[in-house]
Amino acid sequence: MKLSRRDFLKSAAAAGTAAAVIGVSGCAQDSGKNKEPGATNAAGSSPETESGKDAEIGTQPEAMEGNPAVKPGEGGKWVCSSCQGCTSWCSVQAYVEDGRVTKVKGNPNSKGNRGYICPRPHLAIQQLYDPDRIKTPLKRTNPKKGRNEDPKFVPISWDEAMDEIAERMMELRNNRESHKFSLWKGRSTGVADVFYHAIPAIFGSPNNYGHASICSEAEKLGAGITEGYWDYRDYDVMNTKYFLMWSTDPIASNRQVSNIINHYGDMRSQAKIAVVDPRLSATAARCDEWLPVIPGQDGALVSAIAHVILTEGLWYRDFVGDFKDKKNRFIKGETVAEEDFEEKYTYGLVKWWNLELLDKTPEWAEKIAGIPAEQIRRVAQDFAAAAPAATSWMAPGVAMQVRGGYIAMGANALNGLVGSVENIGGPNRASGAPVAKLPDTSPYTDEIAAEGAKQKKIDHRNDIRFMSAEKGKIHKNVVTNYLADAILEGDPYDLKMVVSYWNNWVYSCTGADRWEKALAKLPYFVHITLNPSEMSQFADIVLPASHPMFERWGFVTNKQDLHTYVSLEQPVVKPVWDSKADETEIAWLLAEKLAGKGFPALLDYYKKEFCDPETGEEPADGQEFGLYVTKYYTKGIWMPEEKPSGDEIGGWEEFVEKGIWNSEKMGYQKHWDDFGTATGKFEFYSETLKGMLEEHAEEYELSVDEALEQLNYLARGEQAFVPHYEEPVRYGDEKEYPLIFSEHRSRLNREGRSANTVWYQEFKFADPGDEAWEDVLKCNPVDLKAYGLTDGDRARVTSVQGSIEVTVKSWEGTRPGVAVKCYGQGHWAYGQVAAEDYGKKIPRGGNNNEILPCDWERLSSSTCRHGGIARIRIEKI
Repeated sequence: MKLSRRDFLKSAAAAGTAAAVIGVSGCAQDSGKNKEPGATNAAGSSPETESGKDAEIGTQPEAMEGNPAVKPGEGGKWVCSSCQGCTSWCSVQAYVEDGRVTKVKGNPNSKGNRGYICPRPHLAIQQLYDPDRIKTPLKRTNPKKGRNEDPKFVPISWDEAMDEIAERMMELRNNRESHKFSLWKGRSTGVADVFYHAIPAIFGSPNNYGHASICSEAEKLGAGITEGYWDYRDYDVMNTKYFLMWSTDPIASNRQVSNIINHYGDMRSQAKIAVVDPRLSATAARCDEWLPVIPGQDGALVSAIAHVILTEGLWYRDFVGDFKDKKNRFIKGETVAEEDFEEKYTYGLVKWWNLELLDKTPEWAEKIAGIPAEQIRRVAQDFAAAAPAATSWMAPGVAMQVRGGYIAMGANALNGLVGSVENIGGPNRASGAPVAKLPDTSPYTDEIAAEGAKQKKIDHRNDIRFMSAEKGKIHKNVVTNYLADAILEGDPYDLKMVVSYWNNWVYSCTGADRWEKALAKLPYFVHITLNPSEMSQFADIVLPASHPMFERWGFVTNKQDLHTYVSLEQPVVKPVWDSKADETEIAWLLAEKLAGKGFPALLDYYKKEFCDPETGEEPADGQEFGLYVTKYYTKGIWMPEEKPSGDEIGGWEEFVEKGIWNSEKMGYQKHWDDFGTATGKFEFYSETLKGMLEEHAEEYELSVDEALEQLNYLARGEQAFVPHYEEPVRYGDEKEYPLIFSEHRSRLNREGRSANTVWYQEFKFADPGDEAWEDVLKCNPVDLKAYGLTDGDRARVTSVQGSIEVTVKSWEGTRPGVAVKCYGQGHWAYGQVAAEDYGKKIPRGGNNNEILPCDWERLSSSTCRHGGIARIRIEKI
């Protein structure tokens, strides 16, 4: 489908004054083209009908009951909620007019995004009114599963759907196979545990799995094993004098988008910005130094920059310390006696030098990373000269590769060298949010539940090949992308039932074909979703989820601009379709059905543990449950026993009105006396990592070197405990697959869920090098000429994993030898805009995960999608 800009802008203009045009009339969405019987079934009904009768699309939904912020008959009103279109999780406001959302803006009460938003919340309006949304529960009538199989969904009632799901669960429980039930989640809210943790715990299964390791766990590893902080960091951007960004594109993606969009002008005027990225990103296009590194070779730059800082005596002595005689002994090629250096707040600097840095010159790195030695030296000097107000800012791109754990470690170690850790102008830790924890489930578990919960998890986190570190503990992190293999292999046992929500792992996991085969094998699968995604096509039951930004209760916590915040999600309008909130309303319905079949424990837990904090009343239905759960978790904000360190909120209605609680501004140097590492210091030589590796090796009666071999790392001996360079892993022989493939994220991508909006497609050119309504592979003109291709040609892109078809784009924003493509297109399901032909399952472009092979960074268990893991060849079609 193609739209002219003129036609699109006409539709968009109309949308600004009449919300019914946005999505309900399609806002130019193609609600009739490419329509096949299978397409109609997959969405539940056509946009004109719902469950075979006239749909109430044209009516104006009333304000949600229980929401004091929106009242009928008051006209337009701004109502607070939260956007989860990326991991910034900004506080927003939606304008509700005659019962419809017509526009959005940032919440002015927020000290994190300060009333600013990026494009993603605007796209959420089209998601809300998308005519391709799942409208009613659906049941599969074709027992055969596969991409090319029509599920032949038929609409059923919520009562029928939940009764069937509960019956399947009870069959497992009656056969003492509760452990063969699994619950999967993708994105989630702050109330997720009432669904994600409570149901498996009380029912009796160890198998609940989230998406974290396909997102960014290797990024957390870097700070965890150097400074004991196993979480995402905040940044003191208004006081920073130098930014060294490692594949970071903060004005387009990652975790500070709205904040940085607003601050970027000031950041550029008061600081130098260097961006290490294979492509000319939106941020790289507006920086002082662009370092187009060969994908996966960032570690060489880390070591060379550290080498320059030490040999030229540029480290920050107030944090790191100095030689006892004040004479710099860091000389190229020469080892240093450890006793000659006296450290202050750090540990192991001399070990790092002796084991790794002494010969890692810029000239050495130039040959490996493809960046001129002169530029490496200049960046190192300027970065150190700004100390301590210098930030080495890492994104998942440098860490989520097979040997990316040490790059993550090194990128954060640079913050240690310049003393910026928790310092003015540097990366900082977030303070905790005053939200409650999930009530204890153990009083509600019986013998069957206890027996099931003791069974082995199927994700192989305890496998010799995975250390799976989380918060300093081994074998605690989920290995999400191994679940497909576990199902296919039946190891350690076969799952018989999965309930999954807010995810689309058939599309979003590398080695995507494995997921298609695994879900085709799975006996019974329930998918809770907004749109009929690729994952939905394998489901036995599909349940329509309410939109988290507009149609349900919940909350999120995050940090931006040196403030932790708790931002409310609330039902600003009545659900457009017959949808329900996944984590609360659907959980309640399931609990009721299980109770009716002789298993009341879950319903008892919900009723007794989640009473209204104000009245003490038990919830009577799913909507009350969603409201009371949200009030329970956030009562420390609006009904605190002790005043939290931040905003004073005078009650529930005031919290609903303001929509957010902000902490006081973060302080500096709070953990310098004890970072929480094994030594209490900032560790260049990580005793923290050493202890975890030794524990992992001992469990399997191996030496640490043998364990490292299983973890697919090259380091041996003590080098394994310091940041160091390792050769990246690439799939495909260079002669057969001459180009390195590199991917990136879109500033319009609501975590893979916005491709069915026309605004995403029409404004795709907002991502540097991309084109509206196209999926382009961006290649350097030198490469296109070498392979006989010209700009605009259709081409087949092939790796050892598979092939996709795209349009090639001649673009100088990538270096020769590297082909770049944005993630987010290539849907063969999801809707009639996302797919080129939804009825025939023809994708619009190609899904990167069909050419990216499955592998892991095994210290953290992160899925690898960056670092040029795949080599490709391109052929004109």
